[in-house]
Amino acid sequence: MQNNNLKYYGAALLAMFFWSFSFVWFKIAYRGYEPMTVVLIRLCLATAIMFVIAKLIGKLQPIQKGDWKWMFLLSFFEPFLYFMGESFGLKYVSPTVAAVIVATIPLFTPLAALYFHKEKMSWANFTGLLISFAGVSLVVLDNSFQFSASPLGVALEFLAVLSTLGYAIILKKLTHNYNGFTIISYQNLFGSILFLPFWLVFEAGKTFQTPFHQEAFMAIVKLAIFASILGFIFFTYSIRNLGINKSNMFINTMPVFVVIFSFFILGEEINIQKITGIVGVIAGLFIAQLKRRKIKAIKKVEISNIEI
Repeated sequence: MQNNNLKYYGAALLAMFFWSFSFVWFKIAYRGYEPMTVVLIRLCLATAIMFVIAKLIGKLQPIQKGDWKWMFLLSFFEPFLYFMGESFGLKYVSPTVAAVIVATIPLFTPLAALYFHKEKMSWANFTGLLISFAGVSLVVLDNSFQFSASPLGVALEFLAVLSTLGYAIILKKLTHNYNGFTIISYQNLFGSILFLPFWLVFEAGKTFQTPFHQEAFMAIVKLAIFASILGFIFFTYSIRNLGINKSNMFINTMPVFVVIFSFFILGEEINIQKITGIVGVIAGLFIAQLKRRKIKAIKKVEISNIEI
């Protein structure tokens, strides 16, 4: 069982690793293309790749009639609403600031998980979460411990946070009947459909006049493969086995990854304060995963009849 837990935690960590890179890749993609263009190309590439792979390996399942609405709603929350917030937000704030806002997801998740799935938090989960978020704050605050960012950018990133909560709740429901390949294939497909009319109205004309930008386009390809495909596959696997609370706690590692990636790729500064924050994030994460002595059983949703 312990080895299985390590496997599930590893999957969650890999998802955050790939998603953390996306903050940097978005910035590079914006050197050549507008936000909705970046997202639409990303989703179309991810959709084509996922359907081909899922079909070839026999993992594409038929969607039951009653589940189409849930699959569509899943896609509305993420990728559509999430990317609307994240991609436009990154036009106004740095990757690190965006990542720390996204890292607040675990603060809101327990309320949603408790209400919809009866998942409860232990004292270790709560304590670890607070320590980890304190570490995140050190990563993004300046030397004077002041936080300054575009209000519009912050608001858009919080839109992404709220959409992730809706996504996680519906994802938990769908993993009862569908594997990760099926879910991710259709969420990318519906996400592309939802983005298309907005792109046609606001960015299509400009996109057709924009010369091909190799560096920006390659960043979009990486977003499609690593963030839209691999990241979601690993996250779906994790949330199915660990639940919403424990999986989403790993989101606190994203600012750590983003700071490191931004230092090496974008040349952003990393100092003692940020290193201290990184240590805090990691320590809090480990504390959050400690098990309480069994009191009365807390009912957990076990989903063992699916494969990813």
